[in-house]
Amino acid sequence: MEKLFQLKKHGTNVRTEVIAGTTTFLAMAYILAVNPNILGTVMNANGVFVATALASALATFIMAFLANYPIALSAGLGLNAYFAYTVCLGELGGDANAFTIALTAVLVEGLIFIALSVFKVREALVNGIPANLKLGITGGIGLFIAFIGMQGANMIVNSDATLVDLGSFKTPQMTLCLIGLIIIVVLSHYHVKGAVLIGIIATWVLGMIAEKTGWYVVDPEAGVYSVFPSAIASIDFSGLKETAFKFNFGWAGSHIIQFIAIVISFLYVDLFDTVGTVVGVASKAGLLDKDGKLPRAGKVLLADAIGTTAGACLGTSTVTSFVESSAGVAEGGKTGLTAFTTGCWFLLALIFSPIFLAIPSFATAPALIYVGMLMLSSVTKMSFEGDIADALGGFMAIVMMPLAYSIATGIMFAMLTWVIVKVLTKKAHDVSPVMWGVFVIFILRIITLITNFS
Repeated sequence: MEKLFQLKKHGTNVRTEVIAGTTTFLAMAYILAVNPNILGTVMNANGVFVATALASALATFIMAFLANYPIALSAGLGLNAYFAYTVCLGELGGDANAFTIALTAVLVEGLIFIALSVFKVREALVNGIPANLKLGITGGIGLFIAFIGMQGANMIVNSDATLVDLGSFKTPQMTLCLIGLIIIVVLSHYHVKGAVLIGIIATWVLGMIAEKTGWYVVDPEAGVYSVFPSAIASIDFSGLKETAFKFNFGWAGSHIIQFIAIVISFLYVDLFDTVGTVVGVASKAGLLDKDGKLPRAGKVLLADAIGTTAGACLGTSTVTSFVESSAGVAEGGKTGLTAFTTGCWFLLALIFSPIFLAIPSFATAPALIYVGMLMLSSVTKMSFEGDIADALGGFMAIVMMPLAYSIATGIMFAMLTWVIVKVLTKKAHDVSPVMWGVFVIFILRIITLITNFS
């Protein structure tokens, strides 16, 4: 262990690292319930669960041994929502094989990230995007996934008159979701480890009670299923056959502009998420150098890129570094042994797939709403004074993602309006080559949308 992870050099020991890794897993284990819930709308839920657990373990092991950092990885929130709701159910019209196109985009994104990480240009791309736009995109994703959570709990429902409306407190889904959210927030306030996972489980248990008392009525025809698991523990890899290596390069080749736009959206969301998370966690662990830079940054980003590629092959959305890794860091985790421990827990979780797959959407909804709130806090760092292009671009990202029900649309409106306003206010010299390139891609995307609808 000492030779692999240099524990003494980092002032830690095996016991501390194992406890830290376990803490990280408890903080992020909710993704094993949330990801099948979201991607299960367009894919085999069992396959998604297995793919998520395996990809998380593999990516986290790579982070442990290649970069020696206490950072765990799994399928990113926001990216999975974009995968399911924007790409599969939105742009591709809910086609039964739409997920194969989305997985192809994730694979291409991962391969591009590997190349960018090897040639050390990944951070340069992030730096080419204005700060307000980055912050606005993060906030917009927060609102979007919170909105998805509220829909899953029937807190927000369809309305012919106003498009959306408040759900009914008579439904157990809405009431239990609110209780679960309060549990998570209060536990987080008191720094309870695994607060999000505890909130999900508590909401689920209350759902079981509601089902037994007759308040929660099972009606499969209406899409309301029993919240009780079929078994406690078993290993079932059968669903993986429905998700692994399901790519569609033919569609990508015949719809190249639309496919590129999808890949770019995955790319930028993952870029912001990864770099921000890694730097934040490393800073909390005291791993930045005297200039505030991250040693072995290339290896960290490469581990993330390989994880994304492996996840696509197994059948899950983009794998990225998790900010919940900071929970393990707070427990003293400083090396890859923390990450290795977390990865082992993901493998162990495969045994309990019936439990994770039985957790209903109204029980995972509080986690989505809570994480959405944390992401929305990025707007406090935004500037709405001074450059109007920065203000408008960030604002468009925030409002268009939830209202257009699309992360990609939010990014597109943010970047297009930013470039146009910069040019019209005689500040074209502020537009970086990266922004010009993205501007052209999104203009072509609008042209394809007009052509398709005409």
